[in-house]
Amino acid sequence: MKIGDVLKPGGRGVIGTASKEGVVNMAVYAVPHVVDDETVAWGMTDGRTWNNVRENPNASYTYFAPGEGFRGARLTLSLFRTEDSGEMLATIRERTGARSPGNPEAVKHVAYFKVVETRSLV
Repeated sequence: MKIGDVLKPGGRGVIGTASKEGVVNMAVYAVPHVVDDETVAWGMTDGRTWNNVRENPNASYTYFAPGEGFRGARLTLSLFRTEDSGEMLATIRERTGARSPGNPEAVKHVAYFKVVETRSLV
């Protein structure tokens, strides 16, 4: 399953992370930027999700495709790189400003994840 074929614009998802102590956090996240067939990236604020992935690189993302029904995917992820500046951060901030009511400048980091496993939603 090619990641770029699965993650369609307009969809939404939930990312699950856990701290080093195992305290779980869930957060609604937009569709990530598809870097290549094995890599996705999200912009992150200084919140629980960001703190958790820095302590524990393992995460899960449940993606719901736009439209009715149960179409989408479940991604198992592993953080491998972060950035606090650069072209990708600027792109994510621009996209956030165009599509979200939040302040795009609140996005401080880019988190790059290796897609370890992709499974269908149901």
